[in-house]
Amino acid sequence: MIEEAKTYIESRTELRPSIGLVLGSGLGGFAAELSDSVELPYGDIPGWPSSTAVGHAGRLILGRLGDREIAVMAGRAHLYEGYAPAQVTFGVRVLRRLGVRSMVFTNAAGGINRELDQGGLVLISDHINLQGSNPLVGPNDDSCGPRFPDMSEAYSREFRQIAAKVAAELCIPMTEGVYAAMLGPSYETPAEIRYLRAIGADVVGMSTAAEVIVASHMGMKVLGISCVTNMAAGILPQKINHEEVLETGRQVQETLVRLLKAVLPQLAEAAQ
Repeated sequence: MIEEAKTYIESRTELRPSIGLVLGSGLGGFAAELSDSVELPYGDIPGWPSSTAVGHAGRLILGRLGDREIAVMAGRAHLYEGYAPAQVTFGVRVLRRLGVRSMVFTNAAGGINRELDQGGLVLISDHINLQGSNPLVGPNDDSCGPRFPDMSEAYSREFRQIAAKVAAELCIPMTEGVYAAMLGPSYETPAEIRYLRAIGADVVGMSTAAEVIVASHMGMKVLGISCVTNMAAGILPQKINHEEVLETGRQVQETLVRLLKAVLPQLAEAAQ
């Protein structure tokens, strides 16, 4: 099915991107920055799972940013939607078959570290996978990667350094942190947040980890960026709702777009 999806996409555009971008909840504004773009609804691509979560457009967009050809996943599939790990990571595998060598994953996340601010951006330095699954379980395809892939630098140190430098030049405050991936769809309890803080997590969300595992397995270089759309349960004396997550995502979109426009060409060049 991956080959069928690849063939379908190649039949719809002559663009051959080398870098891919996944836009999380409420963070879809970047796609409008591309020129000569082609939009493909996920439902039209063979085998590609539809995105049912609010705030996820559910389109693959291929276009140009300057002289760089880029593939943008506007929205993703989640395990909590009932999809299997292979479906959640299907898009990443297809992009790799299309020739994408580097990926940037963005997500909406809850802030665990009390020093973080709502609406802030965090460079993901590592993750803790607590989703109860791994997308590499089952027979290994040796043509994609090794049976036991190393994950000591799943989030490229070089890419993080480039992103931090660009953020500083643009006067965009940014810190590094560890992302905890939970299954969802319920938000975490205050006790779970205390546990996550104790084991070293700075932000928490319901995506990204499986995609990064597959990207790393396939030899892709990865940058991860979390938008702190809310403070996690128990941090503030208020309840969490998804509309707040989406609204904060919309508010920070302009800042994220500025960062991505500046950083993506540099990542593409570094990966050559």
